Amino acid sequence: MATEILIIRHGETASNAARIVQTPDIPLSERGCQQARRLASRLAAEGIERILSSDQIRAHMTAEAIRAATGAPLELEPLLQERNFGEIRGTPYAELGGVDIFAHDYAPPGGETGATFDARVDRAWHAVRASAATVRGRLAVVTHGLVCASLTARHLATDETVLRGGWRNTSVTSVAGTPPWRVVRLNCTAHLEEHPDKGGAA
Repeated sequence: MATEILIIRHGETASNAARIVQTPDIPLSERGCQQARRLASRLAAEGIERILSSDQIRAHMTAEAIRAATGAPLELEPLLQERNFGEIRGTPYAELGGVDIFAHDYAPPGGETGATFDARVDRAWHAVRASAATVRGRLAVVTHGLVCASLTARHLATDETVLRGGWRNTSVTSVAGTPPWRVVRLNCTAHLEEHPDKGGAA
């Protein structure tokens, strides 16, 4: 069983910086690559034994930086993808007409409602726990902001009821490797202290 599960949000993309609903094919920006390298340097001596990552390119690139620094095997898991916003992907937030796309009951055309998304995250968490059961060190899980939020709200034990400022790019949430899956450190970006991160939500 893993000693710790590290839930990590991907590095920044151009769409994060421009406040655009992201499409799956948006890679890390130059700044996002720098964040990923700083994260990887932080984790290089942390005993990472396996990396589980969303297959969307911004997460995959972040995970590859960790793999290069740690030598840990990397597995892609589509269940860890960001919530699918369907036809509104690629739309600037300023052009959404006041629609709260993050509302649980919002149904984006061709995308996922909050309930459908949460059900997928439930399956992703099952995959994470199955992977954690096969390692003895730390398991790194690279995913997206809304996945981090769903996992924390619905599957992890934490004393922090309010997360201010959203899930920062390359933030690390450390979770004890056994039930009740208690959060040890939430949304930490100590590796970015010289370069504060202001990335968007997804």
